[in-house]
Amino acid sequence: MVAFRNDRPSKQALAGLALNRRRMLALGGLAAGAGALGACGSDTGRGSGDGVNLSQWYHQYGEAGTQQAAERYAAAYEEAEVTINWVPGDYDTALSTGLLADRAGESPDVFESHLNRSMVDSGQVVPLDELFEGVLDDFTDIDIKRNSIDGKIYGIQMIDDPQFLYYRPSHLAAKGISEPETFDDLMAAAAELTTSDVKGLFLGNDDSATKLFQPIVFSAGQSLLTDDFQIGFDKDTVVAGALQVKALHDSSSLLIGAPTEAWDPSSIIQELCSIQWCGLWALPQIVEAHGDDLAVMPFPGFGGGTPTVFNGGWATFVNARSPHVEEAKAFAKWLWIDHEEFIQDWCLSYGFHIPPRKSMAADADALTTGPAATAVQISQDHGWGEDPNWTPVMETAVDDMMTHIVLEGADPEAEFDTAVGTIQAELDSIFG
Repeated sequence: MVAFRNDRPSKQALAGLALNRRRMLALGGLAAGAGALGACGSDTGRGSGDGVNLSQWYHQYGEAGTQQAAERYAAAYEEAEVTINWVPGDYDTALSTGLLADRAGESPDVFESHLNRSMVDSGQVVPLDELFEGVLDDFTDIDIKRNSIDGKIYGIQMIDDPQFLYYRPSHLAAKGISEPETFDDLMAAAAELTTSDVKGLFLGNDDSATKLFQPIVFSAGQSLLTDDFQIGFDKDTVVAGALQVKALHDSSSLLIGAPTEAWDPSSIIQELCSIQWCGLWALPQIVEAHGDDLAVMPFPGFGGGTPTVFNGGWATFVNARSPHVEEAKAFAKWLWIDHEEFIQDWCLSYGFHIPPRKSMAADADALTTGPAATAVQISQDHGWGEDPNWTPVMETAVDDMMTHIVLEGADPEAEFDTAVGTIQAELDSIFG
């Protein structure tokens, strides 16, 4: 049930999931274009409701048992018949097509995704503010902000997925290395830990170029966008950070070309690396492989900045074009606000995720000890989430900037100016 999406993972799925998790977790929007809805699964939970049929869409989670759990929850609902569409592959494209469909059975009534402004401006989703009556304060500020546009809440957070660095304490101890506290420390540790058989660090198969822009920004106490929709980061911060990332790229310390992407824990499980960026969802698998020889830490700060933790996850939304909007809202509330047993099951029975309700997270015994407890604490201390006003065009601009600087050696100041120009033009087009 993963995500760097931004960018997902958003839920970060485990082995076998084809969805591009970095894009999922960092951006959280819907891809444009057509998709083949014939790839969607169609499993039905039979409620006792009379005459109302709801379709609920999920991306294909990688953890065993998740699809059966979704079907079980649907079957328990008595006010409508709920059909589960379990969508493999490119969920964003399939969902974009489904939200445009008019025929029954081809369009979701309730679906999971990540909010962006285009979903609101194009009338794809409805506000859900009234569903939070009496429980709003039980959701984290990060989750409310990431699911809100212009003061209205459109999504109910289903899971929180912090992403951080897993490492093998025995590997560090053998080299006399302490847990890295700065990005320079991390670079030095990765170099020291690298051998002919094991790389020091795995951040992803894109060579870390696109993944580290947002940690650079948030480490400096800055933001992607300000509250009044201005660019929230400066040239000196980004250029200095990008050059540090380039120095890491130019070393021989990174694992590149791993069999799976960083959302999958296989690389640290198979001892291809000593330190790996991944998410809380993978903790049970890594503990099974390495037992007590496992620890987690936030991503170290750049240039004297603070550590950071990306808090990804998924939220549920109601399709504004559904013929049963009110019934869909009632179902979404029933499942993702009212039913603690289902929320806890979804978050903790198939992988590890933090329940988005603060009271439920506090009662989650599985998250109170060991690396899980550390993960929860660092996500609270250093966490940040998506900004729904940060569009795919903006993300592509900074991805291109980082790729050109880190992988191609382009002039960092010129690349920054190009990216900022694209972002400003996008802001102007949206906000005037």
